[in-house]
Amino acid sequence: MEDDMRMILTAEEVEKAQNAHRTAVGEFMNSGSHPANVVGMGIGIKWRNARPTGEPALVVLVTHKCAREELSGSDLVPDKLADMQTDVLAIGYPLAGGGEPADNGIQTLSKRIRPVKGGFSVGHKDITAGTIGTCVYDILPKAGDDEYGTGRPSKYYILSNNHVLANSNLASIGDPILQPGPDDGGKNPADRIAKLSRFVPITFEPPIPRDRHHNLVDAAIAEGQFHDLDREIYWIGHLQGWRPRAFMTVGRYVKKTGRTTNFTIGRITAINATVDISFGGGRTARFEDQIITTNFSAGGDSGSLVTTLDNVAVGLLFAGSSVATIINHIENVRSLLQVEVAEKKL
Repeated sequence: MEDDMRMILTAEEVEKAQNAHRTAVGEFMNSGSHPANVVGMGIGIKWRNARPTGEPALVVLVTHKCAREELSGSDLVPDKLADMQTDVLAIGYPLAGGGEPADNGIQTLSKRIRPVKGGFSVGHKDITAGTIGTCVYDILPKAGDDEYGTGRPSKYYILSNNHVLANSNLASIGDPILQPGPDDGGKNPADRIAKLSRFVPITFEPPIPRDRHHNLVDAAIAEGQFHDLDREIYWIGHLQGWRPRAFMTVGRYVKKTGRTTNFTIGRITAINATVDISFGGGRTARFEDQIITTNFSAGGDSGSLVTTLDNVAVGLLFAGSSVATIINHIENVRSLLQVEVAEKKL
């Protein structure tokens, strides 16, 4: 119980760490000479003797840890950056797709189902398979807007990742979206559940150097028919609301339902993370303002909606490794795609 309390930062501690992070992250990540194995930096807890201290730290994200004697002086992470103590967190080799491929032999969420719920298999016609986060709709105009009260028809969408629904920028608006995804047998006209509507483009290296990247989300939506889409998330239920990024804390438990690993629970280990993600084919994208958790996903879970234990949406799962999962803030997804995931902000 004491260690649990020391896994959580106060708002004041997070603000102090964020100020240090803003100062340090650009210089540290873009220096061209940062320590070996570094793939990112976030805000988290300082650990000593394998126990959390409850103190804020700039957490340097590495593929793997090495003993100090195995590293040259230039490869040692400084004890402090921007006057904030540092810690090192191993997150493996982050890949878009939710982590290493896994086959648990349970095929519940890879089948065809109508109406479809969050957690089930989905995919653009040219990919393998990912996960439906949930079903969403356009953010309603406010009173006084030109379109308010016009009775215009609502549109309903599947929410998932760009790399799931838009084939990592390569798809065209209107392309068919299949449920289940192609790797799960979705190949027939009857499997077409939606058409690609819009996506947030991802900036890649090459051609753009990653120090010029400002990716926030890997997200897309596809329009479907109302009767084919269910806003419930399988094994989780209906959302109670969504949480702004300012209220996310290190140490919080989160959960998701995904096509590959089904229902799983993880814990947030870092926030406000800048991290380099491999998309295969020699392409890397740097993402800012990400949530890092313990590993609770695998390949095919991309697009899963991540919630608190009491069903408040916090993020969209898009990448991971054998030891960590990486998540977009739901506030950024909602804002950039202009869709509503839940009526209440909590």
